[in-house]
Amino acid sequence: MIKFFTMTAAAVLSLGISASSGAATWPERPVTLVVPLSPGGSTDATARLIAQGLSKELGQPVIVENRAGAGGNIGADYVSNAKPDGYTFLLSTSTLTTNVTLYAPNMPLDVQKDLTPVSRVSLIPNVLMVNNDVPAKTLQEFIAYAKKNKNAVNYGSAGTGTSQHLSGSLLNQMAGTEMTHVPYKGGAPANADLLAGQIQAVFSPMVEVLPFIDSGKLRPLAVTTPERSPRLPDVPAVAETLPGYEIVLWNGVWAPAGTPKPIVDRMNKAINAVLTTDEVQKTFNAQGSAAAGNTPEEFATLVDAEIKKWGELVKLSGAKVN
Repeated sequence: MIKFFTMTAAAVLSLGISASSGAATWPERPVTLVVPLSPGGSTDATARLIAQGLSKELGQPVIVENRAGAGGNIGADYVSNAKPDGYTFLLSTSTLTTNVTLYAPNMPLDVQKDLTPVSRVSLIPNVLMVNNDVPAKTLQEFIAYAKKNKNAVNYGSAGTGTSQHLSGSLLNQMAGTEMTHVPYKGGAPANADLLAGQIQAVFSPMVEVLPFIDSGKLRPLAVTTPERSPRLPDVPAVAETLPGYEIVLWNGVWAPAGTPKPIVDRMNKAINAVLTTDEVQKTFNAQGSAAAGNTPEEFATLVDAEIKKWGELVKLSGAKVN
């Protein structure tokens, strides 16, 4: 019995040393960064920017792989089932925490159990825009206009349950307006209809609409973050008119659950180093985003809080996905 115990203990110790050694030499081959959205969007662009910096930090290629579908769930589920060896990561948006409630009971993964938070990457404001046919020049005027033209003001979004949808739903609830939600299959067609005057408003991620704002084709009325954006300093926050209003988008990186902590910590350190580079800072600032790295523990706490917060907003909006 003593001999058996000694051999078992030695075997366990050997496995521990082996795992530790693997983490110490990681990465020894290319790393895949899965984006659960289509190529060409703002999240994909962010992932490719970060991947370029990570390749330098880690000394191995970091390859972006797009696995789009089901609001980001297909890519997230793929990563949750990947081998937890540090060679597959997920870069997704805060939409993943919204999906927990939006897709219940058919969510294909348990975000809190099947994925390991590595680091938040960036913060992204939504901006409320109207087309130039809408007479409102300020948020206060827009709210008055929406109340006067009850059910005649339509706001577009990238789809049911997206941050754009929930931004409008929260405004309806807090301002007492009755705007009608018009879901599209993505932000681009919603913005196209806004430009064409088919709808009156869109709450869109700032990075996706700055060219329209800068050219004067669309009029920004407010940002959804608690404070103004340095990129659009003259555009007020909704919270300046409706205290407590807040919709903040973010990107973050996860690993499959069970990924060794030394690998998670090293990836976290590499991400945060990339976020401090001049290239990333300059690109994010130009987009109206902000680099916002944190620790794995801080990111895990944020994810838990966001699942609760977005869950309440989804229920408030009545959004459902069949």
